[in-house]
Amino acid sequence: MDTLGWILLSTFSMSLISFAGAFALLLKENVLQKILLPLVSLSAGALLGGALLHMIPESVEEMGNVKSVWIWVLAGFSLFFLMEQFIHWHHCHRMPSQHKTPVTYLILIADGLHNFIDGLAIAGAFLINFHVGIITWIATAAHEIPQELGDFGILIHGGWKKSKALLFNFLSGLTMVAGGLIAFYFSASYDVRFLLPFAAGNFIYIAASDLIPEIKHSQNITKNLIHYASFIFGIIIIYAIGMHETGHTH
Repeated sequence: MDTLGWILLSTFSMSLISFAGAFALLLKENVLQKILLPLVSLSAGALLGGALLHMIPESVEEMGNVKSVWIWVLAGFSLFFLMEQFIHWHHCHRMPSQHKTPVTYLILIADGLHNFIDGLAIAGAFLINFHVGIITWIATAAHEIPQELGDFGILIHGGWKKSKALLFNFLSGLTMVAGGLIAFYFSASYDVRFLLPFAAGNFIYIAASDLIPEIKHSQNITKNLIHYASFIFGIIIIYAIGMHETGHTH
């Protein structure tokens, strides 16, 4: 399969993760909450592992100019900070009952923008290196699952019918495909290698600012240990996948 094929496959399959939100309807809220926070911990580890162990080192190797790599990392970090400050975008990893006012359309708009950036990131990774593309894809998928569970719950809590929530969540997810295609076609005329460190900055911000704060305040030692173990496991998974993919390229 060529690079465009991998970009289309990865971004479209990520869009399909939006249907995972329907799983939220099958479980009681207290059960879902027990599953959700360990998943959030896992995704935080996967995002940080992907950014620090693979995406940034690959960016340094590819771009050569270390300072420019870190400038793009900071740019990616700063953009997501800007989004939270001015459009009140925030990843939703809480249950519906924990939100005072359902902000359904705002969630969809913000999620669509975020998915578009993820599409740029995944495509940029595949354009640089196949195994880094796979790692970026997996790290993004690990984060999308708990996000979609939370987002779907908010749409239902906001009075949306299940079918409407699934459809609009999926349409929001398709912006990832658009981002992937734009990155691919722009790569023919422009140097898009900056997308990889830019995406690494996104990943670091999401993990450090959105995910970890949601799981670090529990007073229950057992829960804290489970969350920490899930976080470390997320890092280990990404590291192991990276080692496996690197081994296949030699």
